[in-house]
Amino acid sequence: MAKHGGFGGGMPGMNMNNLMKQYQKMQKKLEETQEELAKKEYLAQAGGGAVKVVLNGERKVLSVSLNKDAVDPEDVETLEEMIVLAMNQALSDIDKESNQEMGKLTGGMGLGF
Repeated sequence: MAKHGGFGGGMPGMNMNNLMKQYQKMQKKLEETQEELAKKEYLAQAGGGAVKVVLNGERKVLSVSLNKDAVDPEDVETLEEMIVLAMNQALSDIDKESNQEMGKLTGGMGLGF
């Protein structure tokens, strides 16, 4: 005799309440991880330490330090390049760590992290 009502098919052994609880637990952990990453600071250097930049996990610049020897009024382009290199390295480090941490949580579920 056929059963009436409820959801047909579905996944055996799974119910919506358990799925919702798992989702909420994962969502909370994702938010906590994002908050932790936002608080971290990332230091990157260029020119053998002549240029140092510090960004936080929210990708905000906290500081830029220049070695006085790196400042040559006749060669501003090199200094500009070193700043760009250091900034890009810090941003790359942030992305890499964020992807690793989120990947651990999502288990490669393809959620876009």
